[in-house]
Amino acid sequence: MTNRLEQLLELHREEPHDAFTRYAIALEYNARKDYTQATEWFERLRIDEPEYVPTYYMLAGVYRALNQTAKAQEIYNAGLQAAKKAGDTHAFAELSAALEELEEE
Repeated sequence: MTNRLEQLLELHREEPHDAFTRYAIALEYNARKDYTQATEWFERLRIDEPEYVPTYYMLAGVYRALNQTAKAQEIYNAGLQAAKKAGDTHAFAELSAALEELEEE
């Protein structure tokens, strides 16, 4: 039996433009603390699908884990703009709270 990451990578080969699959791959790398791969997958998704709002919260979290505070702030702010544009008030609130927490650290 294959592991979750292998299954997701196979799905990606079948549907390389599916945003959710790409997001799930990035999440899997993040869960494994493979921040290099997580960053690459999240960043590519952010570039290709800037309206996919969940990416911003998780990508900023990776930058926080890497102690790259300025980059995390930049991504949170970009996420706030994307959430506002999408009318996603829940994501906007989560991103705002995360950014505020980061700025208080």
